[in-house]
Amino acid sequence: MARKLAVFDFDSTLMDGETIDYLADSLGLKKQVAQITERAMEGEIDFFESLQERVGFLKGLEAKKVDSICQNLPYMPGAKETIEELKTAGYTVVCFSGGFRNATGHAKKILGFDSDFSNILHAKEGVLTGLVGGDMMFDFSKGDMLLRLQALLGIDRERTMVVGDGANDKSMFAHAKTRVAFCAKPVLKEAANIIVDSKDLTQVLEKIDL
Repeated sequence: MARKLAVFDFDSTLMDGETIDYLADSLGLKKQVAQITERAMEGEIDFFESLQERVGFLKGLEAKKVDSICQNLPYMPGAKETIEELKTAGYTVVCFSGGFRNATGHAKKILGFDSDFSNILHAKEGVLTGLVGGDMMFDFSKGDMLLRLQALLGIDRERTMVVGDGANDKSMFAHAKTRVAFCAKPVLKEAANIIVDSKDLTQVLEKIDL
């Protein structure tokens, strides 16, 4: 069986919502952060700058609280079943997230994907410093990582599927034959060849050839 690769975004794709909005909500700052998140996902502002700005709002949040929130996020309906089906069909399933390892690392245990690439919230003495670093900091990061992963696994764009919802997913859409816009912003739908507009990831399976 030829190896295949499926890459999913995390926030608003595998998970129903935005991790950083949940974290900000615990500080009473959800509205301010969500407004910036929305503009970043629409492609209206630079992703790197928006990420730094949003994480800055989280300064002082206890790291234990971060982990607690990230371990109780609501996953998208059909996420686990879709990943299981893809793996049965011979896919390597990976999560690329402009969000945080606290969330994607836990989700990997629950949803069963093979690996996660995301960002790290910097903490010192048990509290967030408001700084962030990691694999997925820029608008181009997901495309860049996808090319490296394809080279490592020996999988070409013809056998690659990507699934996402926001502007920072667009860079990986350039390197995959199957491009699924899932409950997505208009900027991403333009780059997709499959569109799913209801919150049920199993609908992706109905639109692809496994």
